Amino acid sequence: MLTVRFDRLGLRGGTMFLDAGAGFGRHAFEAARQGATVYALDWAQEEVAGTRATFGAMIEAGEIPASTFGGALRGDARRLPFADGTFDAVVTSEVLEHIQDDVTAISELHRVLKPGGTLGVTVPTWWPEKINWMLSDEYHAPKSPGGHVRIYSATELKAKLRSAGFDVFGSHHAHALHSPYWWLKCAVGPANNDHPLVTRYRQFLEWDIMERPRSTALAERVLSPVLGKSFVVYARKARS
Repeated sequence: MLTVRFDRLGLRGGTMFLDAGAGFGRHAFEAARQGATVYALDWAQEEVAGTRATFGAMIEAGEIPASTFGGALRGDARRLPFADGTFDAVVTSEVLEHIQDDVTAISELHRVLKPGGTLGVTVPTWWPEKINWMLSDEYHAPKSPGGHVRIYSATELKAKLRSAGFDVFGSHHAHALHSPYWWLKCAVGPANNDHPLVTRYRQFLEWDIMERPRSTALAERVLSPVLGKSFVVYARKARS
């Protein structure tokens, strides 16, 4: 399940790509499938190890060439371990809302991009996220260590990107069917993964991801502008 639209990133064979806050690597894997040379960075060592293992399996299965995997490493988005102007494209998905000093993190994303490079950034959409916070204190910081520390408005996120030197050129919402799932989780307790309603809805989402029926694809297209769980922004670093 991808949140960023890869046709907005301008990937091609040999593109240097960074997934900053990769989690288990969903955007990193897609970039590799499209021929980019991919680096995946995350703070959680278990997710780094999982991403590295999946890349290895993909290479062994012949799904991607070995040359597409640059590396998976543990690191801090506020101090990216890369030289200035390393990457043609960067994605950071559902990461900035976890970082107190998001201004420094955004500055680092700008620094490691080449002039003319493209950024895809996603954060939770303001009003679905606001409902989550209202339903459960355990969903967000400080009661959830490492949890969300802010709720972005579209205006705030775009302003912070522009202040860092980015030119914003597009945005959209995604994952409308996921918003009710998180409202449900927050209503019964975010840690209550075995609640029958949560289980049934999770099974529905898993079925949707695997089967991709036309009915739910249509529902996503219609509902995402108003109900989308994620807000996605595309920005470009100015050419020198």
